[in-house]
Amino acid sequence: MFIFFLAACEKHRPLPLFTKPSSSLHHRLSPCLPLSPLAHFLILHPSASLPAATLSPPHRTINLRQKHRKVSLGFFFSQTPYFWTSTRWPASELDYAIYLAKKNIRKQGELMEYEKERYSVLHKRINHTWDFVVMQAREQLRASKQRRKADRIVLECQEQAYWLINRPPPGVHNVLDVGLERPNNFSARVTLNSDYYKNEIETSRRALGRNRVKSSICLEGFVKYSEQYLNHDPIMQGCLPSNPWISDDTAHWTMNADMVPTPTRLRVERWSFSFMELLEDSMGRREFMTYLEKEFSAENLCFWQACEDVRHGESSRIVEKVEDIYKNFLAPGAARWVNIDSKTMDKTLEGIRHPHRFVMDDAQMHIYFLMKKDSYPRYLKSDLYKNMLAKAIVPQETKKSVFPFMRRQRHSSPSPAQAATQAEDGQAKGAGQAGTNSAGGSNA
Repeated sequence: MFIFFLAACEKHRPLPLFTKPSSSLHHRLSPCLPLSPLAHFLILHPSASLPAATLSPPHRTINLRQKHRKVSLGFFFSQTPYFWTSTRWPASELDYAIYLAKKNIRKQGELMEYEKERYSVLHKRINHTWDFVVMQAREQLRASKQRRKADRIVLECQEQAYWLINRPPPGVHNVLDVGLERPNNFSARVTLNSDYYKNEIETSRRALGRNRVKSSICLEGFVKYSEQYLNHDPIMQGCLPSNPWISDDTAHWTMNADMVPTPTRLRVERWSFSFMELLEDSMGRREFMTYLEKEFSAENLCFWQACEDVRHGESSRIVEKVEDIYKNFLAPGAARWVNIDSKTMDKTLEGIRHPHRFVMDDAQMHIYFLMKKDSYPRYLKSDLYKNMLAKAIVPQETKKSVFPFMRRQRHSSPSPAQAATQAEDGQAKGAGQAGTNSAGGSNA
C-alpha cells in the first residue's frame, strides 16, 4: 500500500499526495512558497492498490495558488505482505468488526456516518461474539502502542486502505468487481433488446473487416529496419569521431549541426532511407529545395513548410497564416499555385471559412505524396545528391583513454627521506659492483 503525507500550516481536506520531499519539486516550489515549521497530516490514498491512481500529478489534487498556505510534498512507499491482494486474505465480517471497534476506541466514537451504521449492523448480527471483538480490538491497540510511531502510522494506513477497498463507502464503485478471475457484473446492467444485438453485430463485422498483417511480415520489416539503421546507431556502432559525453570533444556535435558546409556521409545516407528522413533534416530540406527550384516545382515544398508552420506554430497567428497560404498557394492566379485535385481543394476551401490548426491537413498530405512519389525518387538519382554523397566527410575515430581502468598506473613519488636512502643504497651497490668487476679483471 502507499502511504501519503502532507505537511501544511492549516487544516485542509485529505488529498492524495507524495511524501518525503522530492528535490525537483521542492526546488520548484521553494521560490513561491516560503518555508516555515510545518505540522504533518496523515493522508491515505483510498485506491492504493491501483498503481495508476498513485501516479497522478500532485498539482491535479491540490490548489497551489491558494494564499497563506505553505505546502511540503514528498513520497514514501511501504507495503506489508499481510495486506497484499495476492495473498487473498478473505475480508470477513469478524475482521471488519474488529477494525471498526478498534477505530471506535481509538477515536472515541468519532466514526463516519456509514461506519456507524455498519458498526451497529455488525453489533446486532454477531452479538454473540461481540466480547471477543472488543477484546481483540483492545489487544491490537495495546500491541500497536509498543511499536515505533512511524511503523504504527504505516500499519494503520495500510489497514484503512485495505478496508476502503474491500468495504468501500456508499456510492463508490468497488474496484474488486473488475479483473481476472473476478465476476464482472456489468453485463447485468445492459438491456438486452434489438439495439443491443444490432450494435454487437456491427462491432463483429468491423472486427472481421479490419486489415491485419501477419507476424512474419512484421518481423521481416523489423529486421530490415534494424539492419538499415545499424550503422547509424550510436550505441551499437559508436559516435565518430568520438563520443562527446565521454571524451568532452564537441567535434561530433559540430559536424552534425543543423547547417554545416559539408555534412557527414552517414547524414547524407539517411536521406535515402525515407522521404521523411529528408524532410526532418534542415540541411536535407535545403538541398531538396535547390533541386526542386531547378525543376520549377519548389512551390510544393514551400506549401508543405507553410502547412507545418500552421500546424505547429502559434495559436494566435493561425488565421493570419491560413490567409497567407490561401493567397500564395490556393487562390486563382496565385504566384505559387499548387496542383491539388478538386475534391481536396473544395474540402480545404470549406475549412478555411473557419480556420483551425489542422485545416490544411488534406491538402498538405496530397502535396506530400506527390513529392514522395515523383520528385523524391528523381532527386536520389540526380547528380546533385550523388555529388553531395561523394563530397561528404567520414570522420576518423579518435580514441582517448579517459576511464580510470584504461589509464596507465601512476606510481606515487617517494618521500625525501626514502629518496635519499634509495640514492645511498644505489651508490653502495654501484661501488660494490665496480670493486667486484676490478677484482675479477685482475684475476683474469
